[in-house]
Amino acid sequence: MFNRHLARRIAISGITASLYIVLTLGLSFMSYRSVQFRVSEILNLMAFIDPVYGAGVIIGCFISNIFSPLGFPDMIFGTLATAIAVLAISRTKNLFVASFWPMISNIIVAIELYYIFRTPLWYNIITVWIGEFAVVVCAGYPLFRMLTQDSRIMKILAPDRRRSNP
Repeated sequence: MFNRHLARRIAISGITASLYIVLTLGLSFMSYRSVQFRVSEILNLMAFIDPVYGAGVIIGCFISNIFSPLGFPDMIFGTLATAIAVLAISRTKNLFVASFWPMISNIIVAIELYYIFRTPLWYNIITVWIGEFAVVVCAGYPLFRMLTQDSRIMKILAPDRRRSNP
């Protein structure tokens, strides 16, 4: 028996993961290392619109991290940081507050960088936060604020969900 709802969720996850991977690998020169501006991190905010997007972001992050110069640790810890951010974003009612979760969860990545590169932890925290702040808060928040206020776009992105405006 065909389950349309399940098929839609799988398709959304696949498309979201693919978009994350394309953005990360296509901009790989700034997606990896200690100072990074991973544009794909904007997609974390899709979980604010509908948690169904979260699985795709997490899968996309994991696959992207397979190609990370940091190797296996980035596959585990980078993906863990994204999973924590996506889960927190999906449970946060305010978009502005939600946009800060990737900064907070990526302390895990700062610790990972400390152990791999032996750079000072405070330096890693600052550089990771700068990248996440620039991408998710400064670019992602205004974009998603605009998207969530447009009822036509929301009917496409989340036809089954009704969320209050941020």
